[in-house]
Amino acid sequence: MMKSFTAAVLAAAAVASLQGCAPVVVVGAGAAAVMAADRRTTGIYIEDENIELKIMGRSHDFGNSHVNGTAFNRRVLLTGEAPDEATRKKIEEIVRGIPSVKDVTNEVQVAGNSSLASRGSDSLITTNVKTRMVNNAKFSVNHIKVVTEAGTVYLMGLVTPAEADGAVEIARTTSGVVRVVKVFEYMS
Repeated sequence: MMKSFTAAVLAAAAVASLQGCAPVVVVGAGAAAVMAADRRTTGIYIEDENIELKIMGRSHDFGNSHVNGTAFNRRVLLTGEAPDEATRKKIEEIVRGIPSVKDVTNEVQVAGNSSLASRGSDSLITTNVKTRMVNNAKFSVNHIKVVTEAGTVYLMGLVTPAEADGAVEIARTTSGVVRVVKVFEYMS
């Protein structure tokens, strides 16, 4: 009886001490579900997340630029704005210097930084494209990464040509999309 009581007290104390960890457990479970449906290995998935964090960590080296770095299968898409061509090239060089980066697609525009309203509009377009991709019969939405900058939708992922075509058709016909750019890696 004493062992059961002691075990119950220890279990209650453990649960009470873990209350702050519930969000971590939920996020961890969500990330595990996404990784399970991903075509990348778990190691590459985590490395892509690390690449994005390293790019954010180097943003102070980008001067007065607004740059987003998105990684998929160790390939990086750079979007945003830089004040001049020299800064644009410098940003690409910095990102290429990150040890695990395999390739860089530099779509940074030489322009003034976009407004918060423009970025909000781009976020809405990304959400609309992703929403339209859910439950389509041609591909899994988990295989496609969608990034929008200035109304241009960039599509990344490890896909077949048919899946790419389906994703492009959905993005191209979504309200507010000005242009669609494929940054896919094709499966053989």
